[in-house]
Amino acid sequence: MPFNIGLSGLNSAQADLQTTGNNVSNAGTTGFKRSRAEFGDVFAQSFGGVSQTATGGGSRLLDVSQQFSQGRMEFTENGLDLAIDGEGFFMVSDQGGNYYTRAGEFQVDRDGYLVNNQGQRLQGFSAQDPGSTDTDFGSDSDDIRLQTGASAPQATSEIEALLNLQSGAEPPPEEDFSVDEPDSYNYSTSLTIYDSLGTSRDASLYFVKGEEQGEWTAHVAVDGTEYGSFALEFDGSGGLQSVDPELAEVVVPSDDLGNGAEELVFEIDFSGTTQYGGDFAVNDLGQNGFASGNLTGVDIDSSGAVFARFTNGQSSVLGQVAMANFRNPQGLEQLGNNLWAETFAAGDRTLGAPGSGNLGEIQAGALEASNVDIAQELVNLITAQRNFQANAQTISTADQVTQTIINIR
Repeated sequence: MPFNIGLSGLNSAQADLQTTGNNVSNAGTTGFKRSRAEFGDVFAQSFGGVSQTATGGGSRLLDVSQQFSQGRMEFTENGLDLAIDGEGFFMVSDQGGNYYTRAGEFQVDRDGYLVNNQGQRLQGFSAQDPGSTDTDFGSDSDDIRLQTGASAPQATSEIEALLNLQSGAEPPPEEDFSVDEPDSYNYSTSLTIYDSLGTSRDASLYFVKGEEQGEWTAHVAVDGTEYGSFALEFDGSGGLQSVDPELAEVVVPSDDLGNGAEELVFEIDFSGTTQYGGDFAVNDLGQNGFASGNLTGVDIDSSGAVFARFTNGQSSVLGQVAMANFRNPQGLEQLGNNLWAETFAAGDRTLGAPGSGNLGEIQAGALEASNVDIAQELVNLITAQRNFQANAQTISTADQVTQTIINIR
């Protein structure tokens, strides 16, 4: 019996050493969660319960439980590296099913999918309106795929003009306005606008002082051709009183564009324009069109929303990273390669957006380090080694006692 007790102690100490050694070996593994060996004592059972004279039968390994405490954040220079700050798991998939991981080392494969270093695809929710900045997502998870084509252009539909027209200006010497005659207008400014195909156009605004105080005329030209004029009237405090026609709309026919683009229609908002005594000034002149663009990068925010950035300065939402959680994460089956699988003991899976419910938020450009504390593990190694030596001594002592008994004659 003492031999079996000592042997059980050796086995327990060896299991403790193996568990601790595995923790130490994975101290640098991204997303690794340390394990803890848990033991129980062994008592002989008699009919009706534990024998009152039992001295115990040693120890046995009850479980190697995973410890899902938070690992520290390690920031990287890769925007596709993701770390979870809080509870939950990334869900990845291949043809064999779904798996769960805390290791967020993702990259883009040749087909544009976000994958881990084993080629498994990161799962997420699809955007309801792909290509826009609308962050409404569906409820069914699927592979996250990055848009690799060009971003569609947008024709200019609005121009915002915030200028100051000098109140003391005199009417120009030339009465008949002409784009090509500088003496026929007081001031001019220009900006780039875009047609429906993303082709840039030069839009120019020309301002002509009227004979009456507070009266100006704004002429609008696109690529050197005038397409409209508007009367601006200012009050005695320099504020814009009216625009005639009230809807300052400019229409450029498709035939004039010469490239097959649709008719270009845009409105000009003069509401911020003033007539003060200072010099002519362009305080702000903007428009809402843009050319086509190529993909330059991908951004992921704390809610898991994945945005594509393009060379035209625009961005569009591609999807949202999905996160999973379980009632009992310790019940998940360890598969190796930083992966876990569902089990009955883990409970039902809940799927949601990062930051919702009890799910943690995502930190892009960072990885979650292993939660192994090397100093603690080294102390555990010393303790397990001493336990092993002590149990070996139990066997040695039992052997000496047995030899003594055998030698009695």
